[in-house]
Amino acid sequence: MDNITEPQFECCHCSLEVTPALDMGTHHRNHCNHCLWSKHVDQTPGDRTSDCLGCMEPIGTTLKHEGTDKYGKERLGDVMLIHRCSACGVFNINRVAGDDPSDLVVAVFEKSLTLPQETKDELAKQNIALLSEKEKPLLLERLFGKSF
Repeated sequence: MDNITEPQFECCHCSLEVTPALDMGTHHRNHCNHCLWSKHVDQTPGDRTSDCLGCMEPIGTTLKHEGTDKYGKERLGDVMLIHRCSACGVFNINRVAGDDPSDLVVAVFEKSLTLPQETKDELAKQNIALLSEKEKPLLLERLFGKSF
């Protein structure tokens, strides 16, 4: 593994210092491990080339798609946060890191159940599968490591 030191940054939402997450399961932290807000810094994941730099609100959760198993059933992996930029409206998806507060991830999920249909339609057009109420047990299992 590279000896890359990820810089610390100040959250654009809560103003707390966001620390590197290299030992928490992700190499490119761009969301706050205190409030889960992000900053629009990427055009593609990890490139840090966006000129927007707007604050990105966590609006929902999804699961990483990891192909299919030998029976053709889709494999779903890590919990991902869906962010929407408050400046330009773009959506980004970021993997939840090990030090992200699980209770806040659940709160983002709960709030996403009330998103306007227009937002849900925009996500669907971009092939972003927002987790539904029926998938809550799967989300909780991924976050807390047990079946609900």
